[in-house]
Amino acid sequence: MVINTNVAALTSANNLDNSTNALNASLARLSSGSKLVNASDNPAGLAQSMELGMQIAETNAGNANVSDALSFSQTQDGYLQQVSSALNQMASLAIAAQDPTLSPDAVAAYQSTFAALQTYITGVQTQTFNGVALFGATSNLAVATGNGNSVTLTAVDPATDLAGDTATITVDTAANAATASTAVATAITNLAAERASIGANEQALTFTGNTLGVLSTNLSAAKSTLSDVDVAQESTNYAKQQILVQAGTAMLAQANANPQSILKLL
Repeated sequence: MVINTNVAALTSANNLDNSTNALNASLARLSSGSKLVNASDNPAGLAQSMELGMQIAETNAGNANVSDALSFSQTQDGYLQQVSSALNQMASLAIAAQDPTLSPDAVAAYQSTFAALQTYITGVQTQTFNGVALFGATSNLAVATGNGNSVTLTAVDPATDLAGDTATITVDTAANAATASTAVATAITNLAAERASIGANEQALTFTGNTLGVLSTNLSAAKSTLSDVDVAQESTNYAKQQILVQAGTAMLAQANANPQSILKLL
């Protein structure tokens, strides 16, 4: 029996140190809710988790872009709905102005209302959404959806379809009113095509948004598998390490007390 080197105490101290470190690591995981408290916990898992986190952030940002673009398209359609109503009223005025029994004052009133509607339609074509032109060639926006992908909106340019048909026509005479009636009918047909393009844009954005939502959920689930702690499993491990620390402490005390028996030999 030796005194200078207490092998039992050294072994017990080493085991206690390991158990204490494991207990502290378990406590850190439980308190943080993460299995990756330190990079050394799982280097490969940490790298994958960070990569997934970046993809989730990109996907969520892309989904936000899609939502903004959908609002943009809905605003376009809201304006064109009003243009459609204005054209319908202009069509009625063009027919009514062809009544041969109308007085000159009535014809002038029809023309005044008709001109006001023309001005309204022209004004709509210059409207913006958050500083971005709603209509024209520049409305073919490329909406970034993440990971280098994008959705390009078909341009909506009512000026091209409506200006030639509705900007210069009048209903101040029966002949002009007849011409105006044909022009407004053409404008309504053209406007229907514009609104159909907006509808196609909205559908594409809706489908893209749904896809991005599912992708974000799946990426989050994958990241959770790598980084989120299983509380039930970790609680069991924590209880185990607590018992080992308590037992190790008791055994270290016992190992340190054993050399005292040498005194009986002296």
